[in-house]
Order: sequence, then C-alpha cells, then structure tokens
Amino acid sequence: MQGATSLIILLAVFGGIFYFLLIRPQRKKQQQHEDLVNNLKSGDQIITAGGIHGSVKKVMEDNLLIEVEDGTVMKIQQDSVVEMESDEEKEEIEKKEEEDNS
Repeated sequence: MQGATSLIILLAVFGGIFYFLLIRPQRKKQQQHEDLVNNLKSGDQIITAGGIHGSVKKVMEDNLLIEVEDGTVMKIQQDSVVEMESDEEKEEIEKKEEEDNS
C-alpha cells in the first residue's frame, strides 16, 4: 500500500514538472503568436517564417498582402508571420542600404 502511494506521488511530481517546463511555455508562446497575427494592420513591418521582410498592405480573412520591394506585392498566409520588425531594426537596415548605395 505504501509503495503504491509513493508511486502516485512521484508520478504527480513528474507530471507537474512536465507541465511547468514543457506545456505551459508552449501555450504561452502560441498565445503570443495568435495575438501578433490578430493585431496586424496596414503599415506594420513583418518578418515571415521564410525570412521575407515586408510591409503589410492589406489584411484579409486568412491572408495578407505585403509589399517586399517598391511595387512588389505578395499574398501570404497570416500564420506565416513570425515577428514584427522593431524600429531599431528598420533604421539599421536603411543605414546599411545607404552605405551600400554610396
């Protein structure tokens, strides 16, 4: 009887550790991604899972139209957006382009 009780306690402890180290962080990351995708709007600078940098031109039901270069527009799925570019990254990219053009 005592062996069964200690086994149940041990399984509960390992289950708790498993939950807090694996399941909870994954759910939090998934929720952050959903919030990012749901809050996209025209003008946002984004980066896709394929590494494409662009500016959101139009938000549709499941897709986005993004401009990747002057006049080049692509249609992508909203779920492929992995992050938004920060203002610092945009300034760094623009500075590099100016140096390359000089």
